[in-house]
Amino acid sequence: MEGMSGPHVIRGSVSLPEAELVWRFSRSSGPGGQHVNTTDTAVELRFDLARTEALPEVWKQRALERLAGRLSGGVVTVRASEHRSQWRNRETAAVRLAALLAEATAPPPRPRRPTRIPRGINERRLRQKKERSQTKRGRSPKNWD
Repeated sequence: MEGMSGPHVIRGSVSLPEAELVWRFSRSSGPGGQHVNTTDTAVELRFDLARTEALPEVWKQRALERLAGRLSGGVVTVRASEHRSQWRNRETAAVRLAALLAEATAPPPRPRRPTRIPRGINERRLRQKKERSQTKRGRSPKNWD
């Protein structure tokens, strides 16, 4: 995998381990002329999330839960075929996988602390509702005889 731009960092000092990435190449659809029929430019990148030792255990469990719908036997797969060169598609796939894992391993948001609505605001709302009701009641005829 020479020529690729360094390790793809997930978060902090944790990055995608090159040894655990499985690359597969195939012919890509789309523009390219005669060249498209002879080169394998589409990239499929596979990462065995269930068996990896590169992620802390807490991150791994969190990612396995959040990516459950995308996993196939514990393996997450990312495809890239937008570019005409295999190298650029490899870069795109690696960046996508790193971003996907960064999002999946992010800590959960802090729970929302419920706040009380101030009494004055509630009273003002009820007073406005009452005024509106009176306005509408005043528009209708008193007796329909």
